[in-house]
Amino acid sequence: MSGHDDFAFDALPGLPERPPQGELILWQGRPDAWSLARDAYKIRWIAAYFAIIILWRAAAGFADGGVALAAAMGLPYMMLAVLGLGVIFALAWAQARATTYTLTTARVVLRIGAALPVTFNLPFLQIGAANLDLRRDGTGTIAFDTLGETRISVLVAWPHLRPGLWAKTQPALRSIPDAARIARLFADAAEARVSQPQISRPAGFATVAAE
Repeated sequence: MSGHDDFAFDALPGLPERPPQGELILWQGRPDAWSLARDAYKIRWIAAYFAIIILWRAAAGFADGGVALAAAMGLPYMMLAVLGLGVIFALAWAQARATTYTLTTARVVLRIGAALPVTFNLPFLQIGAANLDLRRDGTGTIAFDTLGETRISVLVAWPHLRPGLWAKTQPALRSIPDAARIARLFADAAEARVSQPQISRPAGFATVAAE
C-alpha cells in the first residue's frame, strides 16, 4: 500500500498516473453526500440534539408567557440549528465532491482530501479481507483489512475509514451508492487477481465472498 501526496494534476481522474498496460478501470465513484453526512458526520444525531434544545426552550417560554414567548425563545435556537446542520452538510458535500474511488483489475485507489489531496493505493495482494456494511437505501461502506504492519493515520484518512474500529484502521469506500454491486465487482476482480481472497464476516457486517 502506498500514499501519494502532492499537488500534481492527475493523469486520469482519481489516479495520480496512468495504469500500467493490462490494468483496466472497472469502476469509479464517490460517496453519496447525504449518506456521508448521515453515517460519518452523524447529522441525524445532531439534528435530534437541536430538536431537544428547541423544544426545551420553547416549553420554558410557553410556561412563562404562552405561545408568543415560546416562539420568541425557540426561534433563535431553530435558526442556529438550521445554520449548524447546513454547515455540516456542506462539509460532507465538499468531502464527497473531492473524493474519487477507483477499482481496477489489480487494486483499489482512494483519492481523497478536500483541502490537501492524498492518494492511497491498495493492491489486491495487500488486502486480506473486505467487509461490507450495507444500508437499507443501498448505500454502504466497503472496508479493507490490509496485510502487513502499515498503519494509516486516522486524521489523514477520515472519514474514508471503517467506522468504530480503532485497533487497526481500515481504509474504506465510504457511503457509496449501489454498494452491494461494487462489493461483488471487487470480489470478482480480486478472485481473478489472486488465488482466493479471504472475505470475513465480522459482527454487524455482511460477507462479500467470491464465488
